[in-house]
Formats: sequence, structure tokens, C-alpha cells
Amino acid sequence: MSRPETATLTFLVGEDDTAAAVGSGSLPVLGTPRLLAWLEAATCAGLEPLLPEGSTSVGTRVQVEHLAASPVGAEVEVSASSAYEDGRLHRFTVSARDTTSGKVLAAGEITRVVVDAERFLARL
Repeated sequence: MSRPETATLTFLVGEDDTAAAVGSGSLPVLGTPRLLAWLEAATCAGLEPLLPEGSTSVGTRVQVEHLAASPVGAEVEVSASSAYEDGRLHRFTVSARDTTSGKVLAAGEITRVVVDAERFLARL
């Protein structure tokens, strides 16, 4: 498997993305769980084109700092860049920024492991 490239995705913060909506607080700002899901989506997008038939990836480690709040209506760009690869293990450097101000909203690392989807589900 060759090394994944950088993947970048853009999201608009909606009412369903707020801390109040996802249960991670009471404020109408982007909730950390939603931000984390968006960052993971970027890692999946970076890895997806390289996966063998029948394979998928699962998240195994997250280390992310949520550095700034984003109101409803803000456009957030998330990106994931391959930082390390060892066989099935892939570590990504991830970040999020406000597209209007350029302000960094989050930064960290997410690790994913490539698995055979059918075998993985059979073990549950």
C-alpha cells in the first residue's frame, strides 16, 4: 500500500453540530465530538483510495486539542496528512481552521488501522 496523501474536507457548522445538540456542553458552538468526527472523516478520505478490496480502516487513537470555538454558520476546513505508516497502521496529523479568518480551531493526531471488514465484523 502506498502512502496516503493529504485529504481536506469542508463543513458548515449547523444547529445539529453544536455542543448543546451533541451533548458535550450547553453552548451553541461547534461541539468537540462533531469536530472529531469531521477530522476522522478526513483521515478516512486520505486512506480510502489506497485500501485493498474488502478492507476498511478503524480509528484506534485520537489526540486532538480543540483550540477555539466556532459559531453556527461558520465554515470549517479539516485536513489530514499522513505522518507515519507501518504496515496496517497509519498515523495522520490533523487540523481544522475557520475558512473566513484562517484561525486554527484544532490540531493533533489520529491513528487508524486497516482491517478486513468481514473478518472484523465476524469477531464482534
